[in-house]
Amino acid sequence: MQIGMVGLGKMGGNMAERLRRGGHEVVGYDHDPAISDVASLKELVERLSAPRTVWVMVPAGKPTQQTVDELGELLDEGDIVVDGGNSHYVDDQKHAAELREKGIGFVDCGVSGGVWGLQNGYALMCGGEQAEVERVMPIFETLKPEGEDGFVHAGDVGAGHFAKMVHNGIEYGMMQAFAEGWELLEASDVVKDVRGSFSSWRTGTVIRSWLLDLMVRALDDDEHLEQLRGYAQDSGEGRWTVQAAVDHAVPLPVITAALYARFASRQDDSPAMKVVAALRNQFGGHAITSSEGSTGKGADSPGADVTPPREAE
Repeated sequence: MQIGMVGLGKMGGNMAERLRRGGHEVVGYDHDPAISDVASLKELVERLSAPRTVWVMVPAGKPTQQTVDELGELLDEGDIVVDGGNSHYVDDQKHAAELREKGIGFVDCGVSGGVWGLQNGYALMCGGEQAEVERVMPIFETLKPEGEDGFVHAGDVGAGHFAKMVHNGIEYGMMQAFAEGWELLEASDVVKDVRGSFSSWRTGTVIRSWLLDLMVRALDDDEHLEQLRGYAQDSGEGRWTVQAAVDHAVPLPVITAALYARFASRQDDSPAMKVVAALRNQFGGHAITSSEGSTGKGADSPGADVTPPREAE
């Protein structure tokens, strides 16, 4: 099958390569001319035979909107656009409606697999009309892992990215659980082999998983993670998952806490913890640490100006 691939970064480039290895003809476009097959989206469309299929792998938000807008002017009735990026499912519905007015189909596809997808295949979650999904199935079949699993037509337009959004929310929670367990093991005076403890869980336990395998791999590279700073970004899906939970009145305490933990990781000196420290000092006389690192007297310690009644925390 012939397909156009817009965006040839870490994911898009590997996906294009997997498709080529699977016998498909891929025409790729990227802003980097060194890796692009064509000089523009217009040339990409001209290189494809009708009815065309163009897969978009660019960042969510404005870049995707601009790409969809331009493709809407270049493509013809009967062509299909697949958004395989990490778009918000609400944007999918908007894009589908805009393209539908011009007779252009739209399929949203959440893609999971990261840098390992070229070798292992990609888990695909798509949304859209049945006939349009079926037209793209040869592409989906090549991208997905071998076997029955790894692909779902989740529902209407937006369902694919909604499913991927929830997938990433679950991923946030799982990673946070591993992270907290690792920190507790590292803090223990009893456990001497933290890396070995994680590795022992890879066989026979209920938490064995690829994520656990990757955790052990990271500890093999840096046993105590001393080369890393405890700072974690979020790519948007975690926030959208929590917002969707609010919209649907569904409690997500684990995923929400994992998202907030990432926010906390970006603070060298947490403003909120300053308030907590100050209040603990005021009502309980607990020692406080200054911005220079020195420890001050508690509010009810000898020499303090105020002696409030003692409270238990």
